[in-house]
Amino acid sequence: QVQLVESGGGLVQAGGSLRLSCAASGRTFSNYAMGWFRQAPGKEREFVAAIGWSGRTTFYADSVKGRFTISRDNAKNTVYLQMNSLKPEDTAVYYCAAPPSSVITISINEYAYWGQGTQVTVSS
Repeated sequence: QVQLVESGGGLVQAGGSLRLSCAASGRTFSNYAMGWFRQAPGKEREFVAAIGWSGRTTFYADSVKGRFTISRDNAKNTVYLQMNSLKPEDTAVYYCAAPPSSVITISINEYAYWGQGTQVTVSS
């Protein structure tokens, strides 16, 4: 069974940085794409970033493009989300997710496995 465990969330001032990590287990990590999503209070969960199995292909939501970077270390079965120039509107619970196949996707409906989430709070 696939398990995803996020870490690295916290409280940061606007303009600051955080790096989220997601440790995966339960299947061959390097064969699969990975993604990050977030959910702010009172809002639907939304796509943030996705990365292909090799790390060469990435996609970003327009709202984070140029500020966030998704990466992965297949030797450590870990995917990262480096978040720079954080804004109060980035405040949300951030979730790591994995699709059931190797195909990279930005569609939330195509992700089958989810972590428990990590809170990111950006103060103004």
